[in-house]
Amino acid sequence: MTTPLVITVMSADKPGLVESLAQAINQHGGNWLESRMARMAGQFAGILRVDIDSDNVEALRVELDGLTHLGINVQVAISGIADAPEQQTLLLNLVGNDRPGIVHEVSQVLASHGVNVESLETECVPAPMSADLLFKAEAQLGVYPQTDLDALRDALENLADDLMVELQDLPQQ
Repeated sequence: MTTPLVITVMSADKPGLVESLAQAINQHGGNWLESRMARMAGQFAGILRVDIDSDNVEALRVELDGLTHLGINVQVAISGIADAPEQQTLLLNLVGNDRPGIVHEVSQVLASHGVNVESLETECVPAPMSADLLFKAEAQLGVYPQTDLDALRDALENLADDLMVELQDLPQQ
């Protein structure tokens, strides 16, 4: 019987970091199923999903904890498939002038409408023809059928006059 794990990793970026994780997982018979990893401001962070024989979970956990001597911080959580109500999947794109607190404001609107943030990517980029910064966000959202999408869009657009909001349906997978 296998056990599903979700593993998070954080470290100063350096060559061989992913290989150290892959070696430990492989050594204990784990199957690396999916991951999201990125380098940001000299740090490396990632999250990955692994299936492993239930008898090997503790040995893998000990092995991954041992990576701290390399400066690699790892957390392991036993996962499962949660029973969640049916949700519509939406893609949200936002563009507007950057300012402190914008992520808080957007996340507050989403939470107040019962929207689940499934993934989020943000960045600040120079605006064309000016030195101002533009805030850009792309999020995959889980929305319940009873959610009023027009009210959600209006609430997001009312955060700022310059905020452009695009919501589009994503096909169910």
